[in-house]
Amino acid sequence: MKTLSFTGGLLLLLLTIYSCTAMPHAVNPVSCCVRFFTGRVPQPQIISIIKTDSSCREKAFVVSTAKGMDICVSQNLGWAQRAFNQQQVIKDQ
Repeated sequence: MKTLSFTGGLLLLLLTIYSCTAMPHAVNPVSCCVRFFTGRVPQPQIISIIKTDSSCREKAFVVSTAKGMDICVSQNLGWAQRAFNQQQVIKDQ
């Protein structure tokens, strides 16, 4: 009887460990923009710029600024596209 409970407990432990390591991959919220900033963010103020998920209705960038704000801008804005491309060049170096 002790062997059965030890084996059951070990199995439960292994399942718990497996589900905990699998959880970060299963929980991946999609960030989409619903309101857009139409102005321009000065290049020195841009900390990072990322594309929204491809499943989003509108193609957008999320611009993180030096003031700690995340701003949604359309991917159709020339300045935003240039800032994104410039960031990609820097990452590739």
